[in-house]
Amino acid sequence: MARSTPPPLLFADTSNADQLYFSRVDIHDPFIAFATPAGRRVTAQSALEFGRIKKARTFDAVLPLEEWRARAERRASGRAAGPAEIIAELARAHRIRGFRVADDFPARLFVQLQKLGVKLALADGPLFPEREIKSAAEAAAIREGNRLCSVGFTVAERILRAAKPRGRELVHEGKPLTSERLRFAIESAIMAEGGQANGTTIVAGGDQACDPHQRGFGPLRPQELIILDIFPRVTETGYFGDMTRTYLRGRASDAQRRLVAVVREAQLAALGLIRAGVDGRAVHQRVVATFDAAGFETRRTKSGSVGFFHGTGHGLGLAVHEMPRMSGAVSVALQKGSVVTVEPGLYYPGLGGCRIEDVVQVTSRAPKLLSSHAYDWELR
Repeated sequence: MARSTPPPLLFADTSNADQLYFSRVDIHDPFIAFATPAGRRVTAQSALEFGRIKKARTFDAVLPLEEWRARAERRASGRAAGPAEIIAELARAHRIRGFRVADDFPARLFVQLQKLGVKLALADGPLFPEREIKSAAEAAAIREGNRLCSVGFTVAERILRAAKPRGRELVHEGKPLTSERLRFAIESAIMAEGGQANGTTIVAGGDQACDPHQRGFGPLRPQELIILDIFPRVTETGYFGDMTRTYLRGRASDAQRRLVAVVREAQLAALGLIRAGVDGRAVHQRVVATFDAAGFETRRTKSGSVGFFHGTGHGLGLAVHEMPRMSGAVSVALQKGSVVTVEPGLYYPGLGGCRIEDVVQVTSRAPKLLSSHAYDWELR
């Protein structure tokens, strides 16, 4: 007879995607949450949070933390009890011999629990693999995140169009337009619409954009490609959006236009291949083949890589990056209901960088687009 999988145990706040998925409440301090072998979801909460969490009705049982701490201290002959002792007491009371935990479970707590006789097993992969498949409500929450991205792009386009070239700088409202100023305008608009970006938005121009995770700093310049990668969290649900557009204020060169056109061609090629059962590696290889056929070489140099040197896409949900991945490094069959980004890019210092990103839900046929914003990029 096959062994049953141990129930999950979590000790984290709800900035942790697994904790938010399991608990469906927003709590800013780490707390105990677990499932019983029968599947009941249980948490122990302090008096500060007890009433609110009980009213939320997302757990089958909400237990008073202070009572369980007192029980653990009685067993320890009055010695102070921390999270490990309380979890051990809860496990005994619920006849749970062991739990499975995620690979980001606190290491110190892991060791303490083992010393107390609580068996722990690291999950073989994600703690909740079912997170990969998104319900209609989850897809709608991600779509809302992408609406917030579109709000940010709209604000950025308005500012870039209003900015005036002055020498090698763009000037807006009498001051140089910088990555920092444009980022603040984007994120302020998103916050006003119910989202959180918290300074993470990428606004990178020129050669800065050739480092895909460079947030961008300093003056933005006319006739340079500017990558805007926006990935806000929806405050109400915790789900993320994730979209990228590339812009240029002024008149683009023929080389810049060809770069942008080929990136869009590669994105369309990937979108045309995505469906349930397709290997994510095959989607990535289609993008690589599109770039190769157009003569855009990828190579490693002494100062870094150029061309296309990141994955084609990743899962999106309660975390910005989650399963599945579409890259050359892994082979994984796309599942119906999973949500993935599609974000090919090309990066050549001296010419600039371009990335275009949208979000789709995988179906048995053509993928369902969960993001929407125009691809107009040459702003005059």
